[in-house]
Amino acid sequence: MADSADDDTQDRSLLPEALRTVTPGSRPHRDEEMDVFGWGMFLGLLVLLFPLLPFLVIVWLISKITDALTPS
Repeated sequence: MADSADDDTQDRSLLPEALRTVTPGSRPHRDEEMDVFGWGMFLGLLVLLFPLLPFLVIVWLISKITDALTPS
């Protein structure tokens, strides 16, 4: 009785055989739709983060000035 339970467990843990497909494989190609989406996301983030640019420049300048004034 324990043998049949072990066989069932082993059968369920095996991976199924790979299925063959009837569609031919595709060659690598450009995905223009995702290109447009990616550029749109980049430009959207650029527009959103552009107002923060002056503050980033000020923080960068302050860090450069403090590095120049502090002895190392």
